[in-house]
Amino acid sequence: MNIYENYLKEIEARKEQGLHPKPIDGADLIAAIIDQIKDVNNPHREASLNFFIYNTLPGTTSAAGVKAKFLKEIILGEAIVEEITADFAFEQLSHMKGGPSIEVLLDLALGNDEAIANAAAKVLKTQVFLYEADTERLETAMNAGSAIAKEIIESYAQAEFFTKLPEIDETIEVVTYVAGVGDISTDLLSPGADAHSRSDRELHGQSMFEHNKDMQNELLALQKQHPNKRVMLIAEKGTMGVGSSRMSGVNNVALWTGISSSPYVPFINIAPVIAGTNGIAPIFLTTVGVTGGIGLDLKNWVKQKDAEGNTIVDEEGDPILKEEYSVATGTVLTINTKEKKLYNGDTYLKDVSAAFTPQKMEFMKAGGSYAVVFGKKLQTFACKALGIEIPPVYAASKEISIEGQGLTAVEKIFNKNAVGTTPGKTLHAGSNVRVEVNIVGSQDTTGLMTSQELEMMAATVISPIVDTGYQSGCHTASVWDDKSKANIPRLMKFMNDFGLVTARHPEGKYHAMTDVIHKVLNDIAVDDWDVIIGGDSHTRMAKGVAFGADSGTVALALATGEATMPIPESVKVTFKGEMKSYMDFRDVVHATQEQMLTQFEGENVFQGRIIEVHIGTLTSDQAFTFTDWTAEMKAKASICISEEETLIESLEISRDRIQIMIDKGMDNPKQDLKGLVDKANNRIQELKTGTKPALKPDADAKYYAEVVIDLDKIVEPMIADPDVNNEDVSKRYTHDNIQPLSFYGGTKKVDLGFVGSCMVHKGDMQILAQMLKNLEAQQGKVEFKAPLVVAPPTYNIVDELKAEGDWEVLEKYAGFVFDDNAPKAVARTKYDNKLYLERPGCSLCMGNQEKAEPGDTVMATSTRLFQGRVVRDTDAKKGESLLSSTPVVVLSCILGRTPTMEEYETAVSGIVLTKFKPSTKELVM
Repeated sequence: MNIYENYLKEIEARKEQGLHPKPIDGADLIAAIIDQIKDVNNPHREASLNFFIYNTLPGTTSAAGVKAKFLKEIILGEAIVEEITADFAFEQLSHMKGGPSIEVLLDLALGNDEAIANAAAKVLKTQVFLYEADTERLETAMNAGSAIAKEIIESYAQAEFFTKLPEIDETIEVVTYVAGVGDISTDLLSPGADAHSRSDRELHGQSMFEHNKDMQNELLALQKQHPNKRVMLIAEKGTMGVGSSRMSGVNNVALWTGISSSPYVPFINIAPVIAGTNGIAPIFLTTVGVTGGIGLDLKNWVKQKDAEGNTIVDEEGDPILKEEYSVATGTVLTINTKEKKLYNGDTYLKDVSAAFTPQKMEFMKAGGSYAVVFGKKLQTFACKALGIEIPPVYAASKEISIEGQGLTAVEKIFNKNAVGTTPGKTLHAGSNVRVEVNIVGSQDTTGLMTSQELEMMAATVISPIVDTGYQSGCHTASVWDDKSKANIPRLMKFMNDFGLVTARHPEGKYHAMTDVIHKVLNDIAVDDWDVIIGGDSHTRMAKGVAFGADSGTVALALATGEATMPIPESVKVTFKGEMKSYMDFRDVVHATQEQMLTQFEGENVFQGRIIEVHIGTLTSDQAFTFTDWTAEMKAKASICISEEETLIESLEISRDRIQIMIDKGMDNPKQDLKGLVDKANNRIQELKTGTKPALKPDADAKYYAEVVIDLDKIVEPMIADPDVNNEDVSKRYTHDNIQPLSFYGGTKKVDLGFVGSCMVHKGDMQILAQMLKNLEAQQGKVEFKAPLVVAPPTYNIVDELKAEGDWEVLEKYAGFVFDDNAPKAVARTKYDNKLYLERPGCSLCMGNQEKAEPGDTVMATSTRLFQGRVVRDTDAKKGESLLSSTPVVVLSCILGRTPTMEEYETAVSGIVLTKFKPSTKELVM
């Protein structure tokens, strides 16, 4: 059976799933299709033409290279295809987004046939995805006297590829679809369990609304009823897109409700319209911008105030909300993009100017942020080549500078790393800035999409600006199944070839590492002034400032070494008082959320902002517990302010762990990891000599809010509770419901415990080992009344525990210990009452491979309490994912229920928990 027959067989199999033919990305298949097109008597010729024209992926896919070459032959008359004229061949090339298509267009434009050269130049003037090799070729030709090369460069200097695009519509009519009440996580739009299919966009589209066919059919019916309107997906009484960034979530919304990006590229839609009563989660909003979409903050429910301006609350102390206007499913609204206002008919509802900043409107006009980023670089090149000033085509970077006002920590980092801003100008929050990126992380369930995005933008190698790129294998660590075996090696080879350090070597030259990506990035970030971009919402480092991002923004950072974003406002968090000896730092993290909400009458002042936490005395391993949680606080990012001595210790730990990676053979040919070791040593020396102190804000910096956490008030372990049965559905599954241990009275049944994910560190494993020894000493033996799943975050931690003896303790009590030589091939669906020592990685927290049993009440150290993430519902009972500290989780599994305070204090007696003492130093400049 030949390759084309295999493709037909695959098509038949997809038909049974209600799917169209999968887009072609392979050179061999498209070459076979071209052979059939050339054979006018071939029975498959008509189908082959359709596959060639309408079903071949663009960019740098191997198929695109073969297609571009054949189109060139048609244009030159070397091949005759009646259905594809030279003009149509040029049109095809214009939709291929760079790489081989640009090479062909340059060949033609710089060739000897004047008519063909002019036609090629006309297409080139519309293209933006050019790289150094392309622009160097143009500049060389211009300097050699090529008039057409000069003409193209002059067009680029004027950014005609952007200015000649049609303006966005002045009015956009939308019909509303309420996808849920309360916060909507990206799991609803792109379920973690379907991560394996994200690179197959049509197949993954079937997972929309967690495969809820009723909701999908409602959406289709709404579109049929309103064919000339765009559907606006809404989180009523909540925030849209909390949790992961999920480019796949935006892709799914766009696939169902957006606009086709090209008639010749299937299943790639852009420009979705998304909204929420409390807006869009920060990283998800960035993802919407990648596609040129619209994200609205509706504020259609508002808090009620009394005559004195105080918030009116109900019996439970929650603010009472009033509906200002309805967005019930089927409501027709009008967005006026010129006035930047939302209307219902002629009735004005809301100012939506935040969704239509000049920069965001450029994304909408260009069809996404990529085209704007590459367009600006192309215009800069052209003007430099011509020796002229850059004409003001794009909206000027918003530069806000307030004389006499100091800088927050994030403002300092942005000022240091900014690109293209006014020289010597100090920028404050609200400025819109391009920054160089130091570290970029790609994780394995979005990595395939990132590789596709890189192919789409015709990128072939990581930007030299980036210190290091890392590709993880943590999200597929639990189960090495057929899907993983098919996808992950292919991903690792692509990223390794692209120049990243990869968790797995394509040729198996070192032990496969499934370390949690956030932990690796936390180690390889070796400068407190760094900017880090990672393909996951929990990219929250304890050194530098890190932003979780979608797969597309990760691709852009890898390709260009830059990211563009506004400088966010900051909220300053400091501490006072003293931790109780029996409390864990995780309790401080939860208490921060609780005390902040109390101080600000239920308003989450962290949402969309930087949390500048004056952690002072905790090393980055332990401080990461705080920064990691800030994703669930809905913060844009977080920054740790440390004492010099603490930062030095953190950097020494990081340096030594990077050296371990080098010793294992993980460094790439450019020796990026060695460069990080050198960078860490240099930063340590700066700190020791005082030549460059640790990052600190100015004493006169301005904050959106300042929060003081009183450690004396934290007298019990704190638990984030999903509150799954709250009558007000908008209050379910939020991280704002924080309860003390005594709330449960020692009676709440716990069905499964989980110690793992990025929220734990080596100390948690040591706490677990010591608790097991204590319980055996107290009771004579250790019995589990509920299963306990333990997943260390990294192999380094496992190695250190083995060297120090704690791993032997854990193995003694374990009923299952992972075996790298025989990894699980099937996800576990049932659990016995025993300890499971799982492979390092994300495990249950990710929810894409293994889950708790449906309907379970899970006590976990992880971060995700969204519906269906860790545990699904049953008809009889909703699954619950309660989040707490390691000692609470362990004891809950021993008892099969939540412990009482007396039981808890006895169990942790004598154990050194994660201690925290606020710094006595003034952590400002």
